[in-house]
Amino acid sequence: MVTAPPMTPTYLLGLTALAVLLYDSLRTDDGGAGVLTGISVVGALASLGTAGWFLTADTGLVAGMSEFSGAVVVDGMSLFFTALFAAVTVLVTLGAHDYDPIDGKRGELYGLVLLAATGMSVMASANSLATAFVALELASLPSYALVAFLKQDRGSTEAGLKYFLIGALSSAIFVFGISLVYAATGSLLLPDIAAAFESGLGERTGIAGVGVLMIAGGVAYKTASVPFHFWAPEAYEGAPAPVSAFLSSASKAAGFALAFRVFVVGFPLGAATSAGIDWALLFQILAVATMVLGNFAAATQDKVKRMLAYSSIGHAGYVLIGLAALSAEASTNGDVMGAAMAHLFVYGFMNTGAFLFVALAENWGVGRRFEDYNGLGAEKPFAAVAMTAFLFSLAGVPPLGGFFSKLFLFAGAVDAGLWWLAVIAVINSSLSLYYYSRVVRALWFEEGDHDLSGAPTALYAALAIALVGTVVLLPGFGPVIETAQEAATALFA
Repeated sequence: MVTAPPMTPTYLLGLTALAVLLYDSLRTDDGGAGVLTGISVVGALASLGTAGWFLTADTGLVAGMSEFSGAVVVDGMSLFFTALFAAVTVLVTLGAHDYDPIDGKRGELYGLVLLAATGMSVMASANSLATAFVALELASLPSYALVAFLKQDRGSTEAGLKYFLIGALSSAIFVFGISLVYAATGSLLLPDIAAAFESGLGERTGIAGVGVLMIAGGVAYKTASVPFHFWAPEAYEGAPAPVSAFLSSASKAAGFALAFRVFVVGFPLGAATSAGIDWALLFQILAVATMVLGNFAAATQDKVKRMLAYSSIGHAGYVLIGLAALSAEASTNGDVMGAAMAHLFVYGFMNTGAFLFVALAENWGVGRRFEDYNGLGAEKPFAAVAMTAFLFSLAGVPPLGGFFSKLFLFAGAVDAGLWWLAVIAVINSSLSLYYYSRVVRALWFEEGDHDLSGAPTALYAALAIALVGTVVLLPGFGPVIETAQEAATALFA
């Protein structure tokens, strides 16, 4: 059984954030960047290691353990996502060490990233709608500051303002939805809400239905899904590249972690459908709209960072299959949701790596357009090889990790009888190969003339770790998908 507090991985992220901010406030010179990076990386690694230990060892946590009078639950799913958040935090904080635009402000950036990661971890553990809202705000407030971090850059501050305004609106929608669900069920705890749905809501069904719809809107904002997707291209393009990597990978995964728990545990599909609240159908519509809009918009972009932003919207559409393919009686629910979780895990490495390559290009003074990347493969072959692997994995090209995660996810949709949804997903995934290959062509098949100086060690190390994660997941995908499906299946028990 567990010999440490169940929330230890989350506590480690929060304590590391405090340690970074304390050291940064006490140091009297401009040095210490290496120490700040070291504290951040070691703390995130400790959280990752602890979450991994809780997942794989006989700690008794995989089945679930409630904390704080049931408001928080630590189980296989929360540990899986916390490990993902910690892994992305390691990559982002390590890569940000050599990112020139934040020179001298690493303490603030690392602290905000770690605080946001702490909120994301709590989101994955939320067993109460009140806890979910507080955790959502804990993750969102540092994110607004991170997007607007480059105060002298108009694009960054403008993106931060837009992100904040849209976030405030979506948070209001989310919390209003919570209030309606509370009015209909008389509780904020997800198991109690589920019990109210199963016993029948009577005349309060309409109120509950509107509340569920508004909560789905709040989730759509956090995951950059249609129709609350339009903040993502602005935020990702205006933010520092390491922040874009963090938001597009960890923040998106946190939104899905919250959605998986709230809808599966709090609004059981059988009882909800009997009351006329078919949220699986809603997510089917959102999945199609999100993947189609994201991929077609990405295909029309002429800037790499903006293309990756729309690509991340398309991937949100794929992951929505994890909710869209659920049904009241299906025995495959845990498999398809576990496949969605596994895709988010793989996505965390390949998408973070792609944005870190953009950070590397920005450090070299390379422009943001596709043609600005011309010839980088000949001048910086390792970085270009890594970027090529990330992009092909995002497109689902075998035998990279993204191929296997998409394969299991699309197969889950077929097993659930939604073959048409799998067909739409495959078509969109094929389209993504077009716009990803534009970058690959620029790197390797076009001639360019750059004056590139320096090889930022930390950024290269982060790229290498992300590359290893993307490639090693080829033979190691079995344990990942098994762990994810076991954690997901436990939600349906």
